[in-house]
Amino acid sequence: MFKRLNITCDEATKICDKNQYGEATILEKIKLNLHFLRCEICKLYTKQNLLLSVFYKKKAEDCKKIHHCLTSEEKEVLKQKLKEVKA
Repeated sequence: MFKRLNITCDEATKICDKNQYGEATILEKIKLNLHFLRCEICKLYTKQNLLLSVFYKKKAEDCKKIHHCLTSEEKEVLKQKLKEVKA
């Protein structure tokens, strides 16, 4: 019975990624936690993966606050440079 709950490190990382986005099933979560009992590397991978996701989400929120449009003057300068390149 417990053999069905044993997973490889590759399977653990896949479940970790799914779990992060709320796509892992209860059985997968149980398998992952049992795997953590004997594998510190996968446990560390999960912590680091979660930390990276938090950083990227924060960065994405900050980027959404910045207005990324050119001013009219910048657009005209760009148009002129494009015309020069074409000529």
